[in-house]
Amino acid sequence: MKLTILKDSLNEAIQHVSKAISSRTTIPILSGIKMEARSTGLTLTASDTDISIQSFIPMEKNDKTIITLDKPGSVVLPAKFFVEIIRKLPSAHVELFVQDQFHTTIKSGASEIQLVGLDPEEYPILPQLEEDRIFSMNGILLKSMIRQTVFAVSTNESTPILTGVLWNLENGIIKFVGTDRHRLASSEATINSTNNLKIENLVVSGKTLNELSKIIPDNGMMIDIVATENQILFKMDNVLFYSRILDGTYPDTSKIISQAFKTELVVNTKGITEAIDRAYILSREEKTNIVKLVTTGDQSVEISSSSNELGKVKEQIEAEQLEGDELRISFNSKYMLDALKVIDSENIHIGFAGIMSPIIIRPVDETRKMLHLILPYRTTN
Repeated sequence: MKLTILKDSLNEAIQHVSKAISSRTTIPILSGIKMEARSTGLTLTASDTDISIQSFIPMEKNDKTIITLDKPGSVVLPAKFFVEIIRKLPSAHVELFVQDQFHTTIKSGASEIQLVGLDPEEYPILPQLEEDRIFSMNGILLKSMIRQTVFAVSTNESTPILTGVLWNLENGIIKFVGTDRHRLASSEATINSTNNLKIENLVVSGKTLNELSKIIPDNGMMIDIVATENQILFKMDNVLFYSRILDGTYPDTSKIISQAFKTELVVNTKGITEAIDRAYILSREEKTNIVKLVTTGDQSVEISSSSNELGKVKEQIEAEQLEGDELRISFNSKYMLDALKVIDSENIHIGFAGIMSPIIIRPVDETRKMLHLILPYRTTN
């Protein structure tokens, strides 16, 4: 293989695929990036068996030559060094030349680097997916729904299914749910789905979705999504992102979401977020993150926390609306802040069904179909 390529194009493709490289792989070939040069362009592939990313660089784009190919071929280069080397090369052009035993020479300006490559024939073949279950989503919407739910997934690998976000699609409505048993985040939206496609119990790893979100461009492009029994594929322009679907049945969370409340509160999102954030400063020193919320009967809410060593924080915020029983409740302020920071609505509705019932948070803006649930803490006072 011998070619000359624009450094920026190569570096962009490398940055995309390198997100699939794991430093803990036990399969040596998967510590590398596979490169395959053909007459149509250069394809880069990386995988850690759970996710695989492929990026294609065409020979030309917008009448501009990107690749000059002298000899087609393929090689696997060690990602740890290849990623950094390309980023730091001095010239706008990079020459790659693969010789016998996959020894590869990289030239750019006055720099010349030798890398020992691996046999591309040993690299796993990407799955060929049947595209009978395919739908499209706007990239901005997909990124937004990931952001609104992925933070709530479990980080405990002992329950693998809860480390992922549940996807359901029915009647053109797509819904994401993430939970770690102490909190829950859900988001839903209407999309154009053909053939009345229905998808149930599709669970994608939260780590995978975070990596996917970094690749999705912010230009609002449509992303084709192919779902099979054990794989999901995201097709973006010249990037293919494959992920394994988590095995198991996601728990039914609908039963824990209260529909009737004893106390209801509508409050400015920014105001309550900042008040809880200040209370969090002391609560985190106690390693509990516990913050108390008390309704005071005069359309205001008291937010407080304390530390045995540092002191107390207490402040009142005015509610836009406050109805129902007086309330004194404690909760994990870190969980509450995580939820509040992904709600874009000016005001939020918080529903309390009792001091030991889940706290339900929704944006007042009806165009944003979101729900957050946090379990309260039982405290001695």
